[in-house]
Amino acid sequence: MTAAPDGLLVVDKPSGWTSHDVVGRVRTLAGTRKVGHAGTLDPMATGVLVLGIGRATRLLGHLALTDKDYDATIRLGVTTVTDDAEGEVVEVRDASGVGDVAPAMAALTGAIEQVPSAVSAVKVDGVRAYARVRAGEDVELAARTVTVSRFELLERRGDELDVRVVCTSGTYVRALARDLGRLLGVGAHLTALRRTRVGPFALDRARTLEQLALLPGPELAVVPLDVAVAASFPRRELTDDEAVALSYGKKLEPTGTAGVHGAFAPDGSCIALVEDRDGVARSTVVFAPAG
Repeated sequence: MTAAPDGLLVVDKPSGWTSHDVVGRVRTLAGTRKVGHAGTLDPMATGVLVLGIGRATRLLGHLALTDKDYDATIRLGVTTVTDDAEGEVVEVRDASGVGDVAPAMAALTGAIEQVPSAVSAVKVDGVRAYARVRAGEDVELAARTVTVSRFELLERRGDELDVRVVCTSGTYVRALARDLGRLLGVGAHLTALRRTRVGPFALDRARTLEQLALLPGPELAVVPLDVAVAASFPRRELTDDEAVALSYGKKLEPTGTAGVHGAFAPDGSCIALVEDRDGVARSTVVFAPAG
């Protein structure tokens, strides 16, 4: 089996799969263990999951993937332990009297202090919060500042609200549902969640696992590594000698401009990401093998 080329892959994650499940499946399809993901999705959620294959796994932590879009459905009147449909029901209240929800949604828009869901991957003294909850502990997480730039009602069907959310990384949409229910006085939880965009990667570039299974390994990477770097960072052209030096992690003359740059060899291949520090250009991550 021919391994997939180094690059980024955008998967339309199915419901019921963990992000790690998707990585495991793509490892098989790509013919390599070197597969990682950026931005975990809960098992219930579907939609955009960005994966790196081969050397592109080193790129994932440097991409601008902080802004995310979601389509979601919120059920008013029912509170669950997980703030979504997968958790045990804690309380049921009559939500038929709830009128205009726009003011409450507006209160949860902008820079807000959000307490993550107790059943989440947030670590408490080195242990995931969800593990502590499953062990019977009462977990209280600290609030943190997140930005919700859009929290919009698309459609209302009785006690169910179809909404669109645009937010920064670290925002829990199910916590938004929980807090909306509290503001309305009836409780609420998330019943469906679909991520439609992460940074520059949207659903129009995503493929399902079924679609990927029909492709030969060499065609798996949607965005080759060199193209992904060129599209994401300013470009620095290297000489042959500079490319060899940088591949060994050696420092170069400064780029002269702030921020991370993609450093490219004369043949067009990306050698590394570099950034000026202490008067020289230093590699942030090296993609090319030494030598």
